[in-house]
Amino acid sequence: MPERKKDLKQDLINLLSDRGEDVMGRIAELPATQRVLEGAKDLRERVDELQKKVRGIEDLEKRVAALERRVAKLTGQGGGRKTTTTRPKAKPKPTAKPKADAGS
Repeated sequence: MPERKKDLKQDLINLLSDRGEDVMGRIAELPATQRVLEGAKDLRERVDELQKKVRGIEDLEKRVAALERRVAKLTGQGGGRKTTTTRPKAKPKPTAKPKADAGS
């Protein structure tokens, strides 16, 4: 009797395994599944490209920092010369027109 239960359990496991494989096969054949898999592949490629660009940005940041230090050093050695801002020209004040005498 214990062997029969064991065989029954094994048959049930085999049946479930076969059904699971059939279902997975059917799902894999669906067009929507293909689109999802293609989308996942495209996403992976885009993420890889983004990672490469981010690494490039880090190098650019280092270069910009070095250039900023050079500019600061060069402007500091300019002999104390300060940059001035130009003031807007003053508008001429309107002059009062002489009033003509109405009685003369």
